[in-house]
Order: sequence, then structure tokens, then C-alpha cells
Amino acid sequence: MREVFHQSLEDVQGRLVEIAELVTVAIDKATRAFGTSDVALAEEVIDADAVIDEKAIALDELAIEILARQQPVARDLRIVVSALRMSASLERMGDIAEHIAQLTRMRFPERAIPKGLKSTFLKMGELDVEAARQLADLLRTQDLTMAEAIRNADDKLDELHLSVFEKVLSDSWQGEAAATVDATLASRYHERFADHAVSVAKKVAYLSTGDWTMSTDTIDIVAPQE
Repeated sequence: MREVFHQSLEDVQGRLVEIAELVTVAIDKATRAFGTSDVALAEEVIDADAVIDEKAIALDELAIEILARQQPVARDLRIVVSALRMSASLERMGDIAEHIAQLTRMRFPERAIPKGLKSTFLKMGELDVEAARQLADLLRTQDLTMAEAIRNADDKLDELHLSVFEKVLSDSWQGEAAATVDATLASRYHERFADHAVSVAKKVAYLSTGDWTMSTDTIDIVAPQE
């Protein structure tokens, strides 16, 4: 019975990694579509979001079944409960990738990126993709140095997000209302994507250390408890 239980926990981890990898593909395609106005690529992201949703639901059902049948305690309980919360964040990250793709489709054949902000959004996209890749590696390996890298990417995205608002609120901004809305929405999507990555990273750190005192702003890397 105990062997079956541990196999179930391994299945939970494997499913989290699988969803994280799908999210990485989604944000990579979404940001490339956004940068190049590739509506076909955007459609791929939009269509694939249903797969992420389905896998997140299946993971939640597995976690609930483990709670009901195995009644885990201590660290095992933390793993299952944290998996439920991480699943929700990963599903939301998939939704955000879809939102970025929808902006591309909505503005096609025009460019979704407002004039004067292309380099900023290209950098934001690169940071989101990198954070997603690091998150998948973190879930696969529990290497907490990845959590620090994700936090650093989030800090850079926060700075870029602020720069977008400073741009559209400046006297030099000549964008029309639609361009202003697109810029603020897209910037918010990119910034929130990384926020969710940090949230998942924080939970992985908690599972490794048993310490829940770390804030989403600072993830201290400490040696895992035996």
C-alpha cells in the first residue's frame, strides 16, 4: 500500500512537470506570435490551452483522490496540498499565454505591439519564456537555484512593466486609445505570468525546506531538510 502511495506522489510530480512543459511551449509560441503578428501561431496557443486545462483538472482529481484514500500527513500532506495550488498557478499561466495570443489575433493583420515598445515586449517575452523553462526544471529536479533565477527574471519583468506604464503616460506618447489599451494589457499579462512562476517556485522551496516564511519577493535558498 505504501509503495502505491509513493507511486501516486511521483505521478503528481510528473504531471506537474508535464503541465509546466506545456506552459513553456505556450508562452514561447504566444510571445513569438505577439512579436511577429503570426496569427497562425497564435491560434495554436489558443487551441492548445484546453489541453493544459484538462491536464490541470486531472491532476487536481488525482490529488483529491490521494487525500481521500491515503489521508497523508506531515510532508506527504504538504506535497499533495501544494500540488493543488501549483496546478492552479500553472493553469493560470496557460491562460495568460492564451490572452497574449488573443491580442495578436484581435489586432491581425496589424501588429499588436504598439510603436516604440517592440524591444521592451520582446525582452519581456524572452524573460517569461526563460522563467517558464526554469520552472519546469525546478519541478523536475527540485534544484532551488532555479527558484532564485525565476525571482530574478520576475524582478526584471517588474521593471519593464513599470517602463511601459511610464511610456504610455508620458507626454511623448502618441499612441491611439487602442494602442494604449494593448500596451497596458500585454504588459500586465507578461508581468503576471512571471508572478505565477514565482508563486510555484515558492511552493517548491517550501516542500524542500518546510519553511513557509519566505515571501514572494525574496526566496532564500537553503539546504533541504533530511
